[in-house]
Amino acid sequence: MEVNETATILSSALLAVDYVDSVLPENPLQLPLEQAWNHILQSYTKFQIATWGSLIVHEFIYFFFCLPGFIFQFLPFLQKYKIQQDKPETWEKQWKCFKMLLFNHFCIQLPLICGTYYFTEFFNIPYDWDSMPRWPLLLAQCFGCAVIEDTWHYFLHRALHHRSIYKFIHKVHHEFTSPFGMQAEYAHPLETLILGSGFFIGIMVFCNHVVLLWAWVTFRLLETIDVHSGYDIPLNPLHLIPFYAGARFHDFHHMNFVGNYGSTFTWWDKLFNTDAQFHKHQQKQKQQ
Repeated sequence: MEVNETATILSSALLAVDYVDSVLPENPLQLPLEQAWNHILQSYTKFQIATWGSLIVHEFIYFFFCLPGFIFQFLPFLQKYKIQQDKPETWEKQWKCFKMLLFNHFCIQLPLICGTYYFTEFFNIPYDWDSMPRWPLLLAQCFGCAVIEDTWHYFLHRALHHRSIYKFIHKVHHEFTSPFGMQAEYAHPLETLILGSGFFIGIMVFCNHVVLLWAWVTFRLLETIDVHSGYDIPLNPLHLIPFYAGARFHDFHHMNFVGNYGSTFTWWDKLFNTDAQFHKHQQKQKQQ
């Protein structure tokens, strides 16, 4: 019964997205994008597109999204938006973080990325232009992936905080009590594998084209770098997402250690009351 209900909800959501897509005007960039994509298909093999394309997207997007937060520390007028103003970034911490990132990216994540082609082949994920979903469907699929990943992250992240295993794995990520954007993927290799596995579950459920892999990578990196940025910048477009946690929510997790275990959304913390200390902290700050 539950499976049928879930299938009905997904079908209804897809129909709604298809309807929105049908009434939207044609994208003026569609033709040049189609020509560029077909050129890629003719010039490279599926293995090269899946492997090197995924690597380039991951590395470029990660460090591109980290760049604003890195620049913020040199702009005095933005320091009023820094959440923990008494804990500025240091070159020593950033260099240590960068070295760990290089190890994780090329010794842990690169071997996983090399399996992307076989992943797409196993699940019969297409590469052709005609099968590529338009952006409204991509956005809806990314949101669905985020809901699934957030659920995985909440329960596994909370488990990694258990005192019997915390010091062996998750303690590495908590070396920085005041996070900064580049620290988003600073973690023990086992944590990278454990929490990172949630990324692929949504892909197995929703993926109907290789481009969703890259769209979901982009959204997930943007989100995790934002919540680790250490800055609560006003007019952040990500706050338009319903129940979005944001930098202040996750920054408290690093500062307080307990609570706020969700990665993207706040609903699991609200349901299990693991955001109680955060709300008390917020009330105290308002009274000051």
